[in-house]
Amino acid sequence: MALNALVARAKSKGELLAHLKTRGVEDDVAQAVVFRLQETGLVNDREFASAWATSRHSHKKLSKRIIAGELRQKGVTQEQIDEALDGIDDESEYRVAFDLGFKKYNTMSRLEPDVQIRRIQSLLARKGFNFTIITRVLRELDLAGN
Repeated sequence: MALNALVARAKSKGELLAHLKTRGVEDDVAQAVVFRLQETGLVNDREFASAWATSRHSHKKLSKRIIAGELRQKGVTQEQIDEALDGIDDESEYRVAFDLGFKKYNTMSRLEPDVQIRRIQSLLARKGFNFTIITRVLRELDLAGN
């Protein structure tokens, strides 16, 4: 069951334990199985967190804050989360936010500026970007009114 769960995508230790529990596997057996998979390198939370952070940032265009929350839900330790997010620098996060904002801006040319601002702010806030980054994106798009 554990190996089949790992076929679709890598999973964290916490995810795999939860999966085995939902399948009716006793806790001590599940712990032993996951421990053995960790020994063989098939389950590695550091690698999982790093790959998850990179993928979610570059493909889903999510902020570090949202990614950290997802990793916490998957049972990854804070130390491993911090390590994974170190690979995403502030400029990279801004660039992702700007690209999202620019793409949205290009679809709203006929709308009033205040509507454009509100929609871009909402999009970036849903993706987890902070106020500083959102303001910088609006300024770059020449919507913030300097």
